[in-house]
Amino acid sequence: MEDDDLRDLFAAFGPIGIRRMFGGKGLYADGVIFGLVAFGRIWIKADAETQDRFREAGSSPFVYEGKARPVTMPYWHLPDDALDDPERIAVWARLGREAAIRAARAKPATKRRRPAS
Repeated sequence: MEDDDLRDLFAAFGPIGIRRMFGGKGLYADGVIFGLVAFGRIWIKADAETQDRFREAGSSPFVYEGKARPVTMPYWHLPDDALDDPERIAVWARLGREAAIRAARAKPATKRRRPAS
């Protein structure tokens, strides 16, 4: 999917940043990654507060085959009935941004290293 097409899809949500990553693209808003484009799908960040809504909408999580076992990522595919509706995409994108913000707040602060003297 081209960047301009993604910006059009997410227009009702607001401006998004797009960065290439791992053969796909990361979708950013307000300084956090809230979505991915990979394997022909749009994936939106979910967490314990939102994943039931994704499941109820017929979505499923991003799972890939790790070295020892399948790995489930905290991203769920955009529900099919939202793909052609920027207003519905905006609802899911807001949920993704909120989940990403909660995840960022939950991360412990990293210590800054002092420069070598």
